[in-house]
Amino acid sequence: MTRLSIRNLWHEYEGKIVLEQISFDVPPRSFCAIAGPSGCGKSTFLRILLAQEQPTRGKVEMDGKPLAGEPGPDRGVVFQRYSVFPHLSVLDNVVLGLEFQKARLFGRLFGAARRRAEEEATTYLDAVGLGDARHLYPHALSGGMRQRLSIAQALIRKPKLLLLDEPFGALDPGTKSAIHDLVLKLWEETQMTIFLVTHDLAEGFKLGTRLLIFDKVRHDPQAPDRFGATLTYDIALDRRRVSMSEVRELERRVA
Repeated sequence: MTRLSIRNLWHEYEGKIVLEQISFDVPPRSFCAIAGPSGCGKSTFLRILLAQEQPTRGKVEMDGKPLAGEPGPDRGVVFQRYSVFPHLSVLDNVVLGLEFQKARLFGRLFGAARRRAEEEATTYLDAVGLGDARHLYPHALSGGMRQRLSIAQALIRKPKLLLLDEPFGALDPGTKSAIHDLVLKLWEETQMTIFLVTHDLAEGFKLGTRLLIFDKVRHDPQAPDRFGATLTYDIALDRRRVSMSEVRELERRVA
């Protein structure tokens, strides 16, 4: 079970301060939805958790230890753009995660190890509703199916921390609702902590146990890059009791 601690986090890029003075703790099995205006550093924060970028100041700890400086199997990610390999079948796309993890020298598994990897990959494809499509290629899948494939790719490495960077924005409402239900089911069945970046507050209320709002609170018209976004709202959520009027009220407050 994964516990995170963020302390006085700052991030600066080419003289522009993107994030500043961010501090909060995340208990195990949290589902944190992150929202805020465009350009307020939400995706940058996710990249820091993934270790694609490093904080300029401050620290991030996972289970009491400094976050590893390189992306590892303890962190999975799903982006808005489907991160699938078009030349591989659905099954091979998911098996590849195990090959990278267990066969680092050659990047391939053979014989009994390959069969075990295919059996495990099939289990995850069944979980996301793609078991019958395992021999298809990505071009034959709908957008929702490709996103399900991306989720299976991330989950097969059994990450402690799953990072979702606006993965549902391009989906139609029916597909989006179905994948919402899938993600909640998988989260409830595992010990993962999840961070979801979203522009949709209603989505954050529906999925999250906690809503984090990033925004700029300090402005200098003469130097627009002098200040960055920080954590302006930190709201514990009860998905069963949130009404649309509460969603609209928060949208008004953070607009």
